[in-house]
Amino acid sequence: MKKKLLSTVMILGTLALAACDSITTEDQANNGSSNSNQETVEIDLLGAAADEKDLNILRDQLTRNGFEVNVNQQPDYASYRAQRDAGNFDVSIASWTTVTGNPDYAVRSIFSSDGDSRVIEPNTEIDELIDQAAAQTEGEYTETYNQLENELVTENAYIAGLYNSLKAQAFDKNLINPDSVNLYKSRAFAWDPVSFNDEAMNDSETLVLTQMESDLTSLDPVKGNDSSINQLNTNMYVRLVNLTEDDQVTSDASLSYNHAIAEGNSDYYFILRDDINFASVEDGQAVDTGERVGADDVVYSLDRASDPESVPDQRTYSLHEYINEVTVVDDLSELETAELADGNTTVKEALESGLDTPINSLVTDKTQADNATGNYQVVKLTTTEPFPQVLNYLAHQSAGIVSEQQVESVNTYDIDNYNVDTDIAYGDQRAVTEGDTYDNHLFASGPYIMISKNDYEATFQKNPAYMTDTENAANIENITVRFIGDMDSSLSALRSGEVHLLYGLSETQYEIVEGEENLELQTGDSNAVSYLIVNTMNEDRKTAGSVDLRKAIVHSINQEDFIQSYDGQKKKAFSPVSPLVDTENELEADADLVQDHLSKYLEQAE
Repeated sequence: MKKKLLSTVMILGTLALAACDSITTEDQANNGSSNSNQETVEIDLLGAAADEKDLNILRDQLTRNGFEVNVNQQPDYASYRAQRDAGNFDVSIASWTTVTGNPDYAVRSIFSSDGDSRVIEPNTEIDELIDQAAAQTEGEYTETYNQLENELVTENAYIAGLYNSLKAQAFDKNLINPDSVNLYKSRAFAWDPVSFNDEAMNDSETLVLTQMESDLTSLDPVKGNDSSINQLNTNMYVRLVNLTEDDQVTSDASLSYNHAIAEGNSDYYFILRDDINFASVEDGQAVDTGERVGADDVVYSLDRASDPESVPDQRTYSLHEYINEVTVVDDLSELETAELADGNTTVKEALESGLDTPINSLVTDKTQADNATGNYQVVKLTTTEPFPQVLNYLAHQSAGIVSEQQVESVNTYDIDNYNVDTDIAYGDQRAVTEGDTYDNHLFASGPYIMISKNDYEATFQKNPAYMTDTENAANIENITVRFIGDMDSSLSALRSGEVHLLYGLSETQYEIVEGEENLELQTGDSNAVSYLIVNTMNEDRKTAGSVDLRKAIVHSINQEDFIQSYDGQKKKAFSPVSPLVDTENELEADADLVQDHLSKYLEQAE
């Protein structure tokens, strides 16, 4: 029997429907049944209404295996989180999506003892495995993550995987060129490659997209990491690197031509482009500020990204805590003598690969960079310890490059006395909201800039100074993001032509899209995992004091039931790591093991 592990993290709701379905002889044969002579164990299952189907399946599985399940269904996510944060549950359905495409993100914040979203009791062995894997390259860390999963699921039964979801989007193929639409496993949807079939429309027509949230956390990359701004900030701020559709780190369409990891896995070099200027908004139009995006802006942006005190309510510093120092390289000999981590060549040769002009000199003043004559800027990032996965975090929207000059001119408030009601910080949505507060102060380094927003939509325009005359220049001039509060309404808007592309479809909507001749459905793998949290954080809960009880719960989970209920549109998941690393761990239901662990728990409880 393969070992299994359960993963936890960002918790998505669960639903509560108390009741026990009648158990048939066939049910017992297929799924295992509780020992009629054994005392049942009462447990509380917490969830939100959005996960009703999963709650019902889980309730039935636990009931069949000898549990009396009390379902606490909360009407919305906020109410659910309040109950979860108070520890009012034995088991809870949760979800986690690794938006950076690397396994460290899948485990650190939810499982490490100092994680900002921790869902398990502190465990030094788990901490050590997380840190060990972080220092290893992709070819080395598979076994370490295998051990970590087994500690989480098999040995301690802290979590249990339910399933890994697919990712999907749909668009009007009669209007939009299908070859221009990418479906990313982790990265938020990129707008710049998208083109209308009739390319003449790119300048004259507006592409209409949608998202559910109209209240934007912040348009300052370091002040938010949620669905209200991830897609928007991804398209407004360039980064040192990007992620491909299948989560590979690339310099394509980023601020760097190339990047290189030096020997020791602690020094990372980036050679910068010189063809991106910041855009601003004047008289309702995007304009070229004339200010180049350069190395000083990179240093400033990443320093503030890794500093929890850089701005009030800094929400993304934990993603960048491994950044020790960011500097501008001024000595060409450093690049000539530093060797790559793989030992194949020097950093200079790696950075020059594919360049039209080799490096002639390094300049620290961004206005002096002239790539055509070989004068480049190179940025060096040093980590606190070897950490190859730092590149994935640099591809996240929170590592977007902002203008030091502009941000400092806006953020003139005293940080210690910052008043959220009266002080308008850089990126505050009030500055772009139509009405008395409108005073658009944004400087965008990416392919688009937000012109304005209201309660119904946000409007964007192409940055006129973003990689112009290259294949990376944005195609469509104007984009509108409509704020539509639920996916069913969004799908209706797509079908009626009010929206041109819908990002993030649920499985229940696939058949509807496939029934429309003008719509194209794209589906692919994602890093989204639904899992079960077993409460070890609240000492008053019986699950906190008994690993046997937790193991009985974990071995009650039959993932096939979930997959079948979604018509096969789910995959098995052992933990949040499953979509990212093939550890070969698999969770299997085992009624005999359930009864064995329940018996031990009841004996100890007497």
